[in-house]
Amino acid sequence: MKILITGANGQLGTELCRLLDERGVTYLATGSAQLDITDQEQVDRFFERKQPTVVYDCAAFTAVDAAEEEPGRTRNQAVNVAGTQNLATAAERVGATLVYVSTDYVFDGTNQAEYLESDPPNPRNAYGRAKLAGERAVQATLSKAYVVRTSWVFGAYGKNFVATMQNLAKTHRELAVVADQVGRPTWTRTLAEFMVYCVNENVAYGLYQLSNEGSCSWYTFACEILRDQDVKINAIASTQFPQKAYRPRHTVMSLEKAAATGFQNISWQAALQAYQEQTK
Repeated sequence: MKILITGANGQLGTELCRLLDERGVTYLATGSAQLDITDQEQVDRFFERKQPTVVYDCAAFTAVDAAEEEPGRTRNQAVNVAGTQNLATAAERVGATLVYVSTDYVFDGTNQAEYLESDPPNPRNAYGRAKLAGERAVQATLSKAYVVRTSWVFGAYGKNFVATMQNLAKTHRELAVVADQVGRPTWTRTLAEFMVYCVNENVAYGLYQLSNEGSCSWYTFACEILRDQDVKINAIASTQFPQKAYRPRHTVMSLEKAAATGFQNISWQAALQAYQEQTK
C-alpha cells in the first residue's frame, strides 16, 4: 500500500499524519508547495511518478464566508472542484482508492430529521455547492472511492470553533453564541480514524456521513467547551450574528451507515474531553 496524503499541513491532514505515525505506517505527505492539486499537469505527473494506491484527500478551501466573493470564490472553485477532479482523474488512471472529505453544508438545513446519505442535497452557500461538485466529480470518475461528509470539525492542529472559544475566554468575561443552528461536532481524530478504517477494513465504496455521536447547537457546544471557565455565555439568534455565507439551521446527519461498518464511534462530549486533555 502506497499512501498519499494531500493537504497534509491542514487541520485534518496533520491529524491523519499523526495517526499513521503512531501506527508505524509510511506515507507521502504533500501540501500545496509539494503538490498543487489545481494544476492538472502537475497532478498527472506526480501520480505517474509516485503511483499511489491510496489517496487521502485532505486538501480543501474551507473559508466559508470568503468563498462568497472574490478572491475566495475563485479559490474555492479551483481547490474544491477543479482540484478534486484532477485528483480523481489521476487516481483512476493509476488504479488508486481515493478518500474525499465533504461537508454537511451540501444540505440546506430545512429538514428537522436526520439527513440520510440518500437525501437530496441543496447547498445554499458557495462552499457547499463547490464541495457537492467535488463529491459528484469523485463519484462520476472513480471506481474506487469513499466520500465522507462531516461537520463542525475541531482538532489540535488548526483554526476551529473550540480553539476560538478557548482563546476568547482568555480576554472576555461574556460571550454571545448562536443557539438556533444545530449539528454534530467532529473531532479530527475520529474522522481520521474512520477514513483509515474504511481503507484497512475494505469497507464498501460509496458515500458515508461521519461525525461524533450526539448533536447540539453552537451555544450548547460553547457551554461544554467552557464549562470550567468563568465566562458567561449568552444565547443569540443567527440574525444577531450576520455572516456573508448562509449557515444551515439543522444539519444533523445520520451516522447509521457508518456505524453499520463496525466502526467504533464516541460522543462529541467524549471527543471534546479527549481533545482538551490532549491540548493541555
